[in-house]
Amino acid sequence: MEEIRDNLVARIAEAEREGWLGEVEGLRISLAGAEDRLVHMDRRASGGTAVDLGMPRIAPAQFTQVEETASLAQSLDDQQ
Repeated sequence: MEEIRDNLVARIAEAEREGWLGEVEGLRISLAGAEDRLVHMDRRASGGTAVDLGMPRIAPAQFTQVEETASLAQSLDDQQ
């Protein structure tokens, strides 16, 4: 990633020398992304710790009286 960043810096200098303004802007955006990625990589390498979130629990389905009544009514309608 550092090589990519260094290459982008060199390409920006070349584009500025040549007057390629659109190219310069695009390369600066890419450079900002590469530098951001390097920061994130450095943070990870600096010994970040994992956080145990535990296992998710799925509660069993519980029907309410309204749902049971609606299901019964739908069943009766389907039979007719």
